Amino acid sequence: MQKQLIVVTGKDGQLGYELMQLNEQYDQQYEFLFVGRNELDLNNQNAIYNFIDTNKPNFFINAAAYTAVDKAETDEDAAYATNAIAPSIIANACNKNNCQLIHISTDYVFDGEKNTPYLPTDITNPLNAYGASKAAGEKLVMENNPTAIIIRTSWVYSSHGKNFVNTMLKLMSERAEISVVDDQIGNPTNAADLAEAIMKIVLLKSTNSHLINKQQLYHYTNTGNISWFQFAQAIQEIANLKCVVKPIPSSAYPTPAKRANYGVLEINNIAKDFEIEIKDWRKSLEKVINQLIKK
Repeated sequence: MQKQLIVVTGKDGQLGYELMQLNEQYDQQYEFLFVGRNELDLNNQNAIYNFIDTNKPNFFINAAAYTAVDKAETDEDAAYATNAIAPSIIANACNKNNCQLIHISTDYVFDGEKNTPYLPTDITNPLNAYGASKAAGEKLVMENNPTAIIIRTSWVYSSHGKNFVNTMLKLMSERAEISVVDDQIGNPTNAADLAEAIMKIVLLKSTNSHLINKQQLYHYTNTGNISWFQFAQAIQEIANLKCVVKPIPSSAYPTPAKRANYGVLEINNIAKDFEIEIKDWRKSLEKVINQLIKK
């Protein structure tokens, strides 16, 4: 039996890396093709069409993105090119080739004005250029590919790459005291857990070829709503570091891009529709920090 082909963009990012770690676990059923900028130029429309026409993947996981939130404020064209134009072309090419697209988006599409978890159906209203580029990407993907699955996630971290956990561990090992904002609430997401959830969707879709998406938009994070300060506190406790973590308001730590005060995502639908067991944020954090300590 011929293996199904899964293409993953953003191979050097956190999610791409974690999907790569699952390669061997699924290599009896799937062949994986991981690509980065050198293998596929997402700013080249013809290159995208040619790549998908030539390789004819069964699944295309678009984990590539422009993620420099603050830089996007002065680099809007580049953010829009990667986060909106490229996904629209990928969506169109996948639609023409009968390829299931799974596109990754973000909580930054919301304005944080709610005080209850955001539903996938809630109206988007981004506060910054990065969020606007991702919201535009979602819209274009849905317009170009009615069977695409879009997964919004938030506060992604892993044992690989640049992220909040790695940054905090470095700062806490170097300083006696750090300050972290305590008035922005969200959900941490272990990239390894998100990768497993995506593969669960792939398995279900490939073994149930007639499985119809109940919706296009889903949310995935670990369970639990916390502030960045509480996230940092947990990192300090789990890593058993002596650094003192102090809470501060966002006004004391101004950034070029405005951040939402509340970005909690409702995750029940993805758990129910794809039979995904979602892990507790602290247990997942403990696992990643223990991996980092062993390195």
